[in-house]
Amino acid sequence: MTQETITGVSELVQEALHVYRDDPAATRALEGYARRLAEPLRIAVAGMVKAGKSTLLNAIIGEEIAPTDTGESTKIITWYRYGLSPRITMYPVHGEPRALPVKRVDGRLVFVLGSLGPEDVDRLVVDWPSRNLRDVTLIDTPGIASLSEKVSALSTGFLTPADTPSQADAVIYLMRHMHAADLRFLESFKDTEAGRSGTVNALAVLSRADEIGAGRIDSLLSAGDIAERYRRDHSLRKLALGVVPVAGLLAQSARSLRQSDFESLQLLAGMDRPARERMLLSADRFLRASVPEGLDQEARASLLARFGLFGIRLGVVLIRSGFTEPTPLAHELARRSGLDPLLDMVNRQFQARADTLKARTALVGVEALLRSSPRDGSEQLAAALERIQVNAHEFSELRLLATLRTTGVALNHDLADEAERLVGGWGTAPYLRLGLQPEAGTDEISAEARRCLQRWRMVSESPLTDRSAADVCRVVMRSCEGVLAECAALQLNR
Repeated sequence: MTQETITGVSELVQEALHVYRDDPAATRALEGYARRLAEPLRIAVAGMVKAGKSTLLNAIIGEEIAPTDTGESTKIITWYRYGLSPRITMYPVHGEPRALPVKRVDGRLVFVLGSLGPEDVDRLVVDWPSRNLRDVTLIDTPGIASLSEKVSALSTGFLTPADTPSQADAVIYLMRHMHAADLRFLESFKDTEAGRSGTVNALAVLSRADEIGAGRIDSLLSAGDIAERYRRDHSLRKLALGVVPVAGLLAQSARSLRQSDFESLQLLAGMDRPARERMLLSADRFLRASVPEGLDQEARASLLARFGLFGIRLGVVLIRSGFTEPTPLAHELARRSGLDPLLDMVNRQFQARADTLKARTALVGVEALLRSSPRDGSEQLAAALERIQVNAHEFSELRLLATLRTTGVALNHDLADEAERLVGGWGTAPYLRLGLQPEAGTDEISAEARRCLQRWRMVSESPLTDRSAADVCRVVMRSCEGVLAECAALQLNR
């Protein structure tokens, strides 16, 4: 997003603060939007109970700090953000926020709430010195469709408020299968103020993907086929930018591989193959086995809890294939878990347009305020807001992307797919927009952008192209022109 647009949105919020300076509720909301423009992107991790939300969050952070059991702390909305030193702050429903002791058991945080129950806590904020939190704030939410209606309503109300922007700029939604409740939530998230304004800002994760193939070594391949089928499903395609299979438990443990884990896997890799395969037929067999020598009951239980049978099988295969050092093994396990494709998609779809998503949230909030509480001076604010929305090409791209994935456009299938790619549906990097390889040079990118621009100019000028399709062409052409301008700037700076 251009600095001019970011500055314009920031100035609009400040002008709105002046107009609504005598309205405490409006002032609090607007001050919140101003802070969000300066803060990292907020990404919520959501899904039904036991979908693996906290496990995946730990994998993204790179440390096992979030509780993953079904205790009281998993019923509280918990924010994880970057801080120079560990700190936990509790914000009760009633009363002032207060610091909680930073207590860890087996590496994971334990939230000591004292006499308060989960229903008495609005949110917990964990500041943590993890480099993976420098550019993003992750929000762990209680399970959707929980047996407790209050717990379920807490997540739904937080992520899909009726008249204000969601507290999250984007959401990673975990599902074990494509359940009706999953689609209902994603529909609700899309129907928030930001969604109605033309934004698709959700990614779907086929979580616990290793369980789809009953823990077989090829489980992720089977999960990948299912994820691709879901991705093409029209009911989900209009709600999420993509579907990625991830073995969350393996991803979490790979990112925090211990020396003891590696040594245990080495012992298993040294066994006779038939004996090892018989032992790994089930969790009970593995825990009861007396071989290999040196792998005691406690080590077996720890390995099973951290990796599952799928992770153990995969780790053994990789060690026997040449990954004989802990660090390369950890990297390969993380890659095989599906975490790397997910992080890549988060970077391409969310982080690359972070300023746009945050600005979109702020504009939607101001627009909702002007609609619900008009007053003297709000007409000028509305006019300024409309100018920003019309002139900022990034918002036009978001609106077109949402249209392409929902109602569709009056173009043939191939052109519609190309339009989605060119406006950033696969990611905002120039090579992704143009369908080129990552190593494509500036000259190659410029040449392809010119070809695309010429092709879309011909489509727009065709007498067979109706008015709505011509509007699509104008947005796509401006995206091509943006790539050319970016290449020209790079060539000047050589």
